[in-house]
Amino acid sequence: MSIVDRFQEVPTTCISDALEGLNNLDAAIKPLKEEYRVAGRAFTVKMPVGDNLVVLKAIREAQPGDVLVIDAKGDTYRAIAGDFILGMAQTLGIKGVIADGVIRDIIGAKKLDYPVFCKGTTIAASGKAGEGAINIPISCGGVTIHPGDLIVGDADGVVVIPRAIEEEVLEKAVDKELKDQARAEKVSGKKEEVIAYLDKFLS
Repeated sequence: MSIVDRFQEVPTTCISDALEGLNNLDAAIKPLKEEYRVAGRAFTVKMPVGDNLVVLKAIREAQPGDVLVIDAKGDTYRAIAGDFILGMAQTLGIKGVIADGVIRDIIGAKKLDYPVFCKGTTIAASGKAGEGAINIPISCGGVTIHPGDLIVGDADGVVVIPRAIEEEVLEKAVDKELKDQARAEKVSGKKEEVIAYLDKFLS
């Protein structure tokens, strides 16, 4: 199983804990549907506010399995894409889209059943003047992201794992998940265990 597939099964909360909370994207960047989950390598996109031609270029050049990560400067007036563009990304095998910006055509986008994480929806389309860049380091949601970094998103949000430390982070995140499960099983429905757990922190 590849490391991407292994991260696919780990909650973002545990990954964030393994990274000491330092690589979480802005909490406003959420999935269109709570059940969406994505893990993959970042194909980075630096998009000028209101100009999404570079997004089309990224969709054309990204590889199947990549995740488009779009720095749209947090703009919430003009959409980075609508359901038509998102559908093209899905058709070409891009695993998902994460944007520090907004989309439009929300009903159609949800019908795609395709992992999209963004700040919300808008009405206005972007222009296509042709500026922007792909596959360069970007800042998205307040986090620096390099091409090829691992991106994991779920209902709680999106976290970035730098490529140089991904094995270490995976080991810590899996360990945290197992400890969380054991802790929950220990106290679930047991009044005395809950009181003992609370007293440990409050004493």
